Amino acid sequence: MNSTLSHRRLTAATLTALALVATATATACGSGSGGGGANAADSGTYTIWDPYPQFDKSSAWAKLLDSCGTEAGVKVKRTGFDTSDLSNKALLAAQQDNSADVLIVDNPVVSTLAEAGVLTTTDDNKLDTSAVDPNLLAAGQAGGKTYGTPIGANTLALYYNKEVLKEAGVDIASVKDWASLTAALAKVDKAGKKGITFSAIGTEEGSFQFLPWLWGSGAQLTELDSAEGVSALALWSDWLKKGYAPNSVINNTQTTSWQEFAGGDYAFAENGTWQLANADKAGFDYGVLPIPGAKGGDAAAPTGGEFVTIPVQGDTGRYATSQKLVTCLTSTDNLFETDTTLSYVAPTSEVQDKQVAANAELKPWVEAVKAAKGRTSDDLGTKYPKISEQMWKAVQSALSGAQSPKDALAAAQSAVK
Repeated sequence: MNSTLSHRRLTAATLTALALVATATATACGSGSGGGGANAADSGTYTIWDPYPQFDKSSAWAKLLDSCGTEAGVKVKRTGFDTSDLSNKALLAAQQDNSADVLIVDNPVVSTLAEAGVLTTTDDNKLDTSAVDPNLLAAGQAGGKTYGTPIGANTLALYYNKEVLKEAGVDIASVKDWASLTAALAKVDKAGKKGITFSAIGTEEGSFQFLPWLWGSGAQLTELDSAEGVSALALWSDWLKKGYAPNSVINNTQTTSWQEFAGGDYAFAENGTWQLANADKAGFDYGVLPIPGAKGGDAAAPTGGEFVTIPVQGDTGRYATSQKLVTCLTSTDNLFETDTTLSYVAPTSEVQDKQVAANAELKPWVEAVKAAKGRTSDDLGTKYPKISEQMWKAVQSALSGAQSPKDALAAAQSAVK
């Protein structure tokens, strides 16, 4: 790498963008707290910062990091941070030319750190990303460059209660597009049960949950007020008006939405891979269906999950060992074990096949991840947080009845411009 951050000041715009992106990191990832220093340690010690403070020194994750260090011939000093705190710590460390050697961050943050000059590209660090599914790798790409590699992914799909659908006379195989899904909700409502619950809260979680419907309509984030985009918001708005979805979705987080579904009265719930353990404890037979597109097929849902990156160092000689550490962490064998622990779908087809072979219940999730899309993909980068904020405001406005879907999205698009 031919540049460092030793004498570079991060712009106010970059810091503001990072603050907005940080709100996205709770949508599909855990959180906690931690602390630690960067690579001020001796040359035989390499620092790794991750967003998994829930894992202590005795965990399989910590032991994997140590074993990768041994394989690379170095000692690993690992610190787990709260997800949003980690992003700010990474920026501050970069200003001081004291970055961690390996940085694992939520995927929407990658483009912001890359734009700030914090991260090396795969051209610089020689990471091999050829086996990674292109749609997942895209979340860590900007300006034609790739900044790291995904360690795993999660996304959204529709959980469904088999008993509720059976009582309503709904064959899940008939649900293939928006019209057939809405018809199923009408049958459920007529049978005296509840339709669908999701999170439409006025935060990144609301945007995260609306995106499959926006993308499933054929709309793009760069044109929120397109006819397709309006049809997606009208779908949600109509569900509320007809009683197919509860008014509580306006304030629902993904957690409270899940709690509604877990009560056993709802036919469907939009939620993520991270609820699988809770689904098994719910006490009723459930299934999982990829979110359908407006006219059929699987809608693209947003990807959650982290990227393993190599920050810029004043001593570029450290990159070779950092590359060995990352390659070890993301090897086929290690990805299988790690993604099982994190409830992630692996970023490569080879490991995905191993996951499904070990647990057939992961098949619909693998299908959903294969259709998924990064929130900052399409080279949106640091533009995404501003678009997302206006999008969730439009969703809130339409679902509360303050504006029509068309007017709400027109206002959002105008604000973005």
